[in-house]
Amino acid sequence: QVQLVESGGGLVQPGGSLRLSCAVSERTSSYYTLGWFRQGPGKEREFVARIAPSGAPIVYAESVKGRFTLSKDNNKGTVNLQMNSLKSEDTAKYYCTAGTWGSKVSDVRYWGQGTQVTVSS
Repeated sequence: QVQLVESGGGLVQPGGSLRLSCAVSERTSSYYTLGWFRQGPGKEREFVARIAPSGAPIVYAESVKGRFTLSKDNNKGTVNLQMNSLKSEDTAKYYCTAGTWGSKVSDVRYWGQGTQVTVSS
């Protein structure tokens, strides 16, 4: 059974940083594309970043490119999202995901419960 458990969300000022982490099994990491989606207030759920089972390629949404870095550590069983230069528009509930290669919600097969990120002064 695939289980995804997010942590690391919180409140941060604009320009600040947060690091999200998602606990995954070795099997999940090796078989599925892993990544993050988010859903802000009054918005549709949207793709943020994804990483292939082999660790490459890594794809980012244009809105976060250059600010966010996705990585995974198979030994520790984690998928991480380092978020720098945060903006108010990054405020959302962030979901760890496992699925097939793609940026659509329909490409996701498994969802974490989500962790809230709030960017505000």
